[in-house]
Amino acid sequence: MYHKSKIILTFVLTFFLKNIIFSQEIKVHRIDPPNWWAGMKNEQLQLLVKGENMNDCNVKINYPGIQIKKITAAENPEYIFIDLTISTAAKSGKFNITFQSKKNKELIVFPYELKQRDNTAVKKKGINSSDFIYLLITDRFCNGDTSNDFIPSMQEKYFSRDSLMSRHGGDLQGVTNKLDYLKNLGVTALWTSPFFENDQPMASYHGYAVTDHYKTDSRFGTNEIYKDFVGKAHEKGMKVIMDLVFNHVGSNHVHIKNPPFKSWVHHWDAFTMSNFRDVTNMDPYVSDADKKKFSEGWFDKHMPDLNQDDAFLANYLIQNTIWWIEYAGLDGIRLDTYAYPSQKFMTDWTNAVLKEYPQIGIFAETWVSGLANQAFYTKNTGLKNPNNPTLPGVTDFQLHYAINNALNNNFGWTEGVAALYYCLANDFLYEDPYRNVVFLDNHDVSRFYSVVGEDLEKFKMGTGFLLTTRGIPCLYYGTEILMKNFADKHENVRFDFSGGWKADKVNKFEKSNLNEKEKSAFEWIQKLAQYRQKTTALQTGKLKQFVPENGVYVYFRYDEQKTIMIVMNQNKESYLLNTKRFHEIIKNNATAIDVINDKKIKLNESLEVSAKCIMILELEK
Repeated sequence: MYHKSKIILTFVLTFFLKNIIFSQEIKVHRIDPPNWWAGMKNEQLQLLVKGENMNDCNVKINYPGIQIKKITAAENPEYIFIDLTISTAAKSGKFNITFQSKKNKELIVFPYELKQRDNTAVKKKGINSSDFIYLLITDRFCNGDTSNDFIPSMQEKYFSRDSLMSRHGGDLQGVTNKLDYLKNLGVTALWTSPFFENDQPMASYHGYAVTDHYKTDSRFGTNEIYKDFVGKAHEKGMKVIMDLVFNHVGSNHVHIKNPPFKSWVHHWDAFTMSNFRDVTNMDPYVSDADKKKFSEGWFDKHMPDLNQDDAFLANYLIQNTIWWIEYAGLDGIRLDTYAYPSQKFMTDWTNAVLKEYPQIGIFAETWVSGLANQAFYTKNTGLKNPNNPTLPGVTDFQLHYAINNALNNNFGWTEGVAALYYCLANDFLYEDPYRNVVFLDNHDVSRFYSVVGEDLEKFKMGTGFLLTTRGIPCLYYGTEILMKNFADKHENVRFDFSGGWKADKVNKFEKSNLNEKEKSAFEWIQKLAQYRQKTTALQTGKLKQFVPENGVYVYFRYDEQKTIMIVMNQNKESYLLNTKRFHEIIKNNATAIDVINDKKIKLNESLEVSAKCIMILELEK
């Protein structure tokens, strides 16, 4: 009996010891970034390694030009961070990263690659005032691949076009399929909603609850399909803008469910939402509690608020941006909710990106309530921003408000078209207001056609102004075919583009299927967009505006090649405009060409302007 008990005890101890050893085995599940490039200006690279028992290993790399500078074990044993120095002499090639357990000497070999950099990306012009941007919600634009409509392994199980909160099936292949439509419209740059994986249980179609920064959402396609989309857009002469979110992520983010450090997310004793008061960033009398609630409060319970002041998280986000620019060959970046994250981080991020890509176009959402507030976040405003921002441009909400004012309010000292004048008169606040993105509507606000009461003439005035004022014009998908609705809920301004699905009864991508008003709106925008493409005066030309009088606003765009005169009459009656007032720029030009109607107009001493009208005149020299 004793002998038998001893055998059993020995077996149990052996089994127990083996399981202890097994439980201490190291495993590497992923490394972010998944690769890097030779020849980057910043020689430092920080690898995030996720696996098992990672804090129990040594790391070795044997590759010319690469040195391990530092290894940091995270609070969470699933992670380590490897700081590398990659010299400018390092050549592209594949190599192994070797992980060895400190306890049982087990070896894990993980392949990695240093790719050859495409230096053409560095020399690109990026997004600028010569462009005409088209913003679209990928899930709601066109379904090019029905096989990825529903992915059983992903958390959102409800797929239905009958629900505005669920997935509808639009994807990157669908956008690629409609590149000719967009080019024909006159678009030169595409801004798609975020395409990163959003593996959340519900309402993830918009893309703003990222769960994996290095993976395209499977319902949109793959990384390769995204890269192919960018390449095909470039072949057609169109640029591509990536939409980035730094303020928050989805609660199921691969690195946030069980983060490397607790400090990667802002924590509260009880769930606390942001107060959404950006003015706390600049208020000289601000309460510390209010400021903290603004920047550290969450957007929603399923959107953890990131702490970009954590150095490891900051590096992770910066490197992710650079990885995508280099991988896909991107031309521009739009930054979501710019005012909310750490403002020091936003400056560091901008500097790091511009160091690698000096010409890339960068603009940010600053959905704020004042001209000074908006300019506060941009480069060299002189507004005493302690974070020394280097942000080139913003989505110009202040001009958006002014456009709505101009077309919906009676003319007054600062109302009606006078609102446009006063808004632009404050451009002294910016280093370069031509970097600002001008828009009539977007995925968060009411559609423009509804805002102007479905008045086609007002619609033409607004879109005419959009394509002739300073800055970078941006059109929200479907505006060209008079899509409408109010944003009492965001989903109400995110309907599908009719014709993007095979089951659609009407295909609005075909001009022959547009009704009379839709066709008129489409052709109006198309003609102005195409005219703008060949008219540098409307792209980079100077702007001269005159104080509005009697509900009529006159401004000029001009350069050495052309002078364009724009007249906006908000009145319900025609108006006889005295042109003598504009002699300083009209000078001896007695005639002009009406750009829309291709008719010669005599300027002389007066010009009759129709009611609720915008006239765009090219002066004849």
